[in-house]
Amino acid sequence: MASKAGRAGSEWIKYFCSTHFWGPVANWGIPLAAIADVGRTPEIISGKMTTALFIYSALFMRFAWKVQPRNLLLFACHFTNDCAQLTQGGRFINYHYIMTDEEREEYLLKLHPEKEKVKEEKETSSNKEDTGV
Repeated sequence: MASKAGRAGSEWIKYFCSTHFWGPVANWGIPLAAIADVGRTPEIISGKMTTALFIYSALFMRFAWKVQPRNLLLFACHFTNDCAQLTQGGRFINYHYIMTDEEREEYLLKLHPEKEKVKEEKETSSNKEDTGV
């Protein structure tokens, strides 16, 4: 007769070798990419893609809860992705629809202070051209 510990170990091996485990593991790339992009400029955010990914994760979050046995790893992945996509969506709306041009420029300079030097160099060179120096 197999021991309880032996059966529990074989259950973990079955789980580890199943799509119930590897599907969510592969899916974690999406929320991790969205989280990594939070530090980047909001110019690169696609509003359509952010909306699509939010809806996709909301649907699969429901699926992960309803499937038997419940796939909590998949649920956690899509919950995290929905939170990340809401954050990115908020950044997109703020940048494209709420900020003024001056606020956008200030915001981008805070993210990339090296661009201030380039801007100053361009202004200096254009002033020299205007004065004929």
